[in-house]
Amino acid sequence: MTPQLAAGVGLWRRGDAGLEVLLVERTKHRDVSLPKGKLDPGESLPQCAVRELEEETGYRVTLQAPLGTSEYLLPTGQDKVVYYWQSELRDGDPDHVFEANDEILALHWVPLEDAASRCTYDHDAVLVRRLAERIAAGEADTFAIVAMRHAKAADPYAWEGDDASRTLTARGERQAREVAPSIAAFGVERILVSTAVRCRETVAPLARLLGVAPRTSRALAQDTYLDRGDRLLRHVAKAVHHRRSTVLCSHLPVIPAIVDAVAAATDSPDSPALHRGSMLHTADFTVLHVGGPDVRVLAVETHGAPI
Repeated sequence: MTPQLAAGVGLWRRGDAGLEVLLVERTKHRDVSLPKGKLDPGESLPQCAVRELEEETGYRVTLQAPLGTSEYLLPTGQDKVVYYWQSELRDGDPDHVFEANDEILALHWVPLEDAASRCTYDHDAVLVRRLAERIAAGEADTFAIVAMRHAKAADPYAWEGDDASRTLTARGERQAREVAPSIAAFGVERILVSTAVRCRETVAPLARLLGVAPRTSRALAQDTYLDRGDRLLRHVAKAVHHRRSTVLCSHLPVIPAIVDAVAAATDSPDSPALHRGSMLHTADFTVLHVGGPDVRVLAVETHGAPI
């Protein structure tokens, strides 16, 4: 039996009384847990996490580093897997009004040191303790550098123009639309893109969704990136210096160079996770979460267009 997938958020804030974690009390079960919800058809896990948090609590946030997963058996015998991300509520409305409903009875902002013991289930308590450890280590506030491969493009062997003029196929256009909300969930503020038409078409739905004008760069172009490695590194170093979540959309051969540039700009050691994050299918993207006292890559995750 296929597992039921869900997503949620470990949301925390710096309140008047200190650090607090948000827990929800469900109306039907009267249990207390981290906010989460089931994946809708055609939805990605990051998109689900943001949507479910807003629907359950009224808070809309930017996802930061992945917090972990919980797995358990449903009464039906089906496995359930819940993916969580951490997020700091920075601009929460102090007069935020929540109304109890059929799903959520109450919201509880609980002191960080008490939150694990308030959770009904051990798997939530484990995640809350992990969040507390990251906050104590200064690793809970992260930003994202996203390496993205363009969506499915026209066959290069059948294309009559030059390679850079190749456009997206109908499938590629669909991929570009479907993947945009997933990337937006990580709070992207800047879009850098190869000069190739297929890359510019790939980021167009994301640009419209975010209201951000993409900036083209030949440092991301397949035919010129090898001569512009210094420029690519400067792009990434600038994003790291300003802590600006940035997506860089390019071609398969360029993706490892983007990942290497993020590792170099953050003095992050080579790792299998970075290598895996360099191997992308069309419309896939890898999120490199940067943060911590030494500003390095703390987590790597890869996603694609929802199935």
